[in-house]
Amino acid sequence: MKSEYIPKKALEHVLALLTWENELVMRVCLHTGLRVGDVVSLRAPVKRQFWVTESKTQKRRRVNLTQDLVDALNTNAGVTPWCFPGRLDPIGQHRTRQAVWADVDRARKALRLPVNVSPHSARKIYAVQELSKSGDLDAVRRRLNHDDAATTSIYIMAEALYRAKYEQAPGGRTRKRRKR
Repeated sequence: MKSEYIPKKALEHVLALLTWENELVMRVCLHTGLRVGDVVSLRAPVKRQFWVTESKTQKRRRVNLTQDLVDALNTNAGVTPWCFPGRLDPIGQHRTRQAVWADVDRARKALRLPVNVSPHSARKIYAVQELSKSGDLDAVRRRLNHDDAATTSIYIMAEALYRAKYEQAPGGRTRKRRKR
């Protein structure tokens, strides 16, 4: 199944139902735009700024974290070499991306969300947020390490597609948002 975009506010509900460790994985994904496999394989101790070689593309990328995330990652690692130690062999292996995905899927089902939420959804949210901050599609493409701007555009279009599909009232009228 393909991962889909959901608004960050909706993802916050999913995060609230995750285990503490998996919520931390997702928060790092949201903050950095890294793929879940690259996040679970982070080695401790982590610093605020470091380089990651992405496992899918083998491209290097500099990552910046908040001090709160750094502290949480290093605390979670404890005495193991991994920020996210594996369940069966905490010293030899890190947590699997499948374990995070299963927890996110469990939360999605509990919330009865109409879209397929996965850890990769956080990468799409990151892309949308970065474009709204900078307005520069090429800068977002570089942050995500995409070779082609068309790939980044697909991530960005995901927000518009979500809104068109789920925020339309019967009869084709757009629902009005409540002011808070």
